[in-house]
Amino acid sequence: MELGFIGLGRMGKNMVLRLLDGGHRIVAWDRSRDPIQEVSGKGAVAASNLSELVAKLGDTPRAVWVMVPSGDPTEQVIRDVAPLLKAGDAIIDGGNSYYKDSVRRASWLAEKRIDFVDAGTSGGIWGLSRGYCLMVGGSEAVCRRLEPLFQTLAPKDGYARVGASGAGHFTKMVHNGIEYGLMQAYAEGFEILKASPYDLDLRSIAALWNHGSVVRSWLLELAESAFEDDPNLEHVRGYVEDSGEGRWTVMESIEQAVPAPVLMLALQTRFRSRQSDSFQGKVLAALRHKFGGHAVKTS
Repeated sequence: MELGFIGLGRMGKNMVLRLLDGGHRIVAWDRSRDPIQEVSGKGAVAASNLSELVAKLGDTPRAVWVMVPSGDPTEQVIRDVAPLLKAGDAIIDGGNSYYKDSVRRASWLAEKRIDFVDAGTSGGIWGLSRGYCLMVGGSEAVCRRLEPLFQTLAPKDGYARVGASGAGHFTKMVHNGIEYGLMQAYAEGFEILKASPYDLDLRSIAALWNHGSVVRSWLLELAESAFEDDPNLEHVRGYVEDSGEGRWTVMESIEQAVPAPVLMLALQTRFRSRQSDSFQGKVLAALRHKFGGHAVKTS
């Protein structure tokens, strides 16, 4: 198939390379010249702007994949590229957009008779070699037309249309919320192991658990790799960002009155990781000193 691809960041560039390996014709654009030159050297057609990208695509119905940061960047790209397209063309948002934004964008584009597909994409930097898990939302007919792209990007059984517009990003949102909880459980478990009276080899334990254990997973494989690189993680600061999906998942649980204490605490722990000396900790220490005379550590 033929596809216009906007956004050649860490995931976008590798997705283009995987699509090229699958025999698709890709017209690519990014704000930076270096990734454009890199993918054009592998067979992609370079575009210097959005107008040129659309012009270099063939006959309608055309398809454009947007792979830029969620929020305003995605909104702006979609607003800029939509007037360049015609009825029957499709825009695919493969970023981590909020599902309610995707529902709104689908409705706005439908007024222009442009199809919209939200493709929740998981796979990270390993997607080029292992494939990307794709959770796709949109009309069944449009998703079927674009299926060769999804099948090339995904490993075997790694792609599914999960529902109407917004369903793909909703499913990816919950996926990432679960990811927060899993990562937090591993982090707490390995800290308990490290604090034990035994001289435990955390890399070996991570490797062991991946052979027949009920907690085996790809995340555990990555933990093994991390401990192999730096056994005590001395070169890693315990500062953990969140990219939004965990927050949205917790917000959705509140909105739907669905209890999700593990996911909420995992998110809160990420917030705490960014505070070297939290004010609430200071308040707790001051209160313990006031009511019980407990010693207070001073800086």
